[in-house]
Amino acid sequence: MMNQLNCIWSLPRFYKRVISLVVDSVFVSLAFIFAYWARLGNFNSLPDTFWLVLIGAIIVTLLVNVRLGLYRAVLRYLTFHAFSAILLGAAISALSITSFSYFFNAPIPRTVPIIYFPFFVMLCGGSRLLVRALIVQIPKKGSEAVLVFGAGATGRQLALALRQASSCRIKGYIDQDTSLVNTIIQGVTVYHVDKMEELINKFNIKKVLLAIPKASRSERKKVIERLLPYAVEVLTVPDFDDIVSGKAKINELQDVAVDDLLGRDVVEPDSSLMGANITGKVVMVTGAGGSIGSELCRQIIKQRPSTLILFDVSEFAVYKIDKELNEIQGKLSFKVNIVPLIGSVQRINRLMQTMKAFAVNTVYHAAAYKHVPLVEYNMVEGVRNNAFGTYYCAKAAIESGVSSFVLISTDKAVRPTNVMGATKRMAELALQALAEEEAKKPNGTRFCMVRFGNVLGSSGSVIPVFKKQIAENRPITVTHPDIIRYFMTIPEAAQLVIQAGSMGKGGDVFVLDMGDPVKIVDLAKNLIRLSGLEVKSSENPNGDIEIQFTGLRPGEKLFEELLIGDNTEKTLHERIMTANERFLSLSAFDDTMDKLGKACHEFDCDKVREILIAAPTGFQPTDGIGDSVWNANEQQRIRNDDNVLPLPFKDTKAR
Repeated sequence: MMNQLNCIWSLPRFYKRVISLVVDSVFVSLAFIFAYWARLGNFNSLPDTFWLVLIGAIIVTLLVNVRLGLYRAVLRYLTFHAFSAILLGAAISALSITSFSYFFNAPIPRTVPIIYFPFFVMLCGGSRLLVRALIVQIPKKGSEAVLVFGAGATGRQLALALRQASSCRIKGYIDQDTSLVNTIIQGVTVYHVDKMEELINKFNIKKVLLAIPKASRSERKKVIERLLPYAVEVLTVPDFDDIVSGKAKINELQDVAVDDLLGRDVVEPDSSLMGANITGKVVMVTGAGGSIGSELCRQIIKQRPSTLILFDVSEFAVYKIDKELNEIQGKLSFKVNIVPLIGSVQRINRLMQTMKAFAVNTVYHAAAYKHVPLVEYNMVEGVRNNAFGTYYCAKAAIESGVSSFVLISTDKAVRPTNVMGATKRMAELALQALAEEEAKKPNGTRFCMVRFGNVLGSSGSVIPVFKKQIAENRPITVTHPDIIRYFMTIPEAAQLVIQAGSMGKGGDVFVLDMGDPVKIVDLAKNLIRLSGLEVKSSENPNGDIEIQFTGLRPGEKLFEELLIGDNTEKTLHERIMTANERFLSLSAFDDTMDKLGKACHEFDCDKVREILIAAPTGFQPTDGIGDSVWNANEQQRIRNDDNVLPLPFKDTKAR
């Protein structure tokens, strides 16, 4: 039966229209005959003029339907417009029966056209509804059964969109609203969330679509947690704001955002704090092409600075963010002077000339090497860029009369076990020492630093790596089963950095509330399950993706901290705290930097490490020196010593 119907559906449109004309002719005949019988109760005495009226009604009805475009309507996409055309066509058809009866002087009762009207509407409209239902309900080749979580407006729109697709068949809505349970929406039943397991097993569901774009992250997290025990892939509709603005479509399904797994709701930024250091001012962002730097630029441009200077050592990074910001500016109602500059924070003259030339008011210093193992392998460059680069940038700001300087720091600066963390703590010490001196001036530069943990989607983040490994069906690599990290989204981090910078009085160490720490192995397991796969382990040897533990990388800690001490204070913002921590005087810090600069110049990594440990950084290295060049030189020296021939005994004694 289905094969025969498929043959009809696959006919050329011309033949389909011919069939529609023939079928409608039959419907006119049946409706007219039924109406006549319903009025008189028999067919004993049909006059010859009866057939003339019928033929006339058929011709008029078909011509009217053609004119109304009824035969151009695609049944799969039948809408209210088509049914209004059927009603109008049926009314004209009934009127034509009255006219032809009068014209041919046919003895047809006056009530027959009235009875004919509903008969024809039922036959003509009902048949089209039946065909549409058959087309929609026929299982498409390769389609899979899915459930839609959310029976609201978004869920209904998603169902309509997916009905036209060939990949999915919606078997039911899932909703927590008890008032919707057991109702039928567009032919699909709404079930309570408690029925989810039963439905997944009954329909062999492999995919659940989340249609709750208005829900908060904490609410979405609760829903996702209910789905985690089942081996189903979870996809979600785009963000509601993106749908409304036209950036995304309702049927453009996406992977569940990792920030939904964290369940961390964003606090609306304080507009006064956001614009305090930016609106109408000249703002400079170092490291403008990086993960945090580029997001800072996106947030800053919305606050109407007069000029935004993009400063980065990477030509491609500057080009990319400059191009993006100019596209954003094209959609804004105001003009910002965007200045793309290539330069290194290790060149104090370049920094000073830039800040003076543009009369910079505010600096956001995001330039840093932050990948822990890479900085271990490039120890000297890490010190030069993170410690000296920040110091040079801060001194250039003082010489140029910059009002506010904000350093983007890291939780790895707290009791660091790696060079990257130690250099970032040195950067904090630089600002604290300079802030003490600047506080003595009437209009000195205000220095502050904002310390936070990992951000989702940054360069070097584990999330893209995990997703790539899952997509390629490879084992997920995690360094340690107990490793935990703090996470927040890049936009939230950038907003909080800007707001914290506005509250700085001088030398402040701001600490962002990162929420609860996340166990990395749990994050990996959740990503596997949300992809519709199972974790392969000794308990589940038939699983899909294995988690392999590779061991901690050089300088890596099991957990990170945000505070050196416990003396935190609240600020105007609920997610920003301030801490008072030990620091060096400017003279003591300069003396330390002189020694550190000499050790870096001589490439003496032993001495560099000694100085970092001696400074109040709290540096406690867990591994040997990892600098690749230094280690290669050491190996070369050992090989050269081994190749030296031993001297004669008397000469050896003389030495």
